[in-house]
Amino acid sequence: MKKADIEDGQRPGTTEVQSAELREAKRRIKTLEQEVEVLRCAASYFSQVHLPGK
Repeated sequence: MKKADIEDGQRPGTTEVQSAELREAKRRIKTLEQEVEVLRCAASYFSQVHLPGK
């Protein structure tokens, strides 16, 4: 009953659609954070490779 009231907009809360969107957004954020970390590591590695004397 409570879930139906939330879906109908009669009670405050997160609807199924909003929950799904939030899960997807969190998954995407996690993926992007991992990609940024990989790029940081790669940039660090490549900046060290071109140092004189190595």
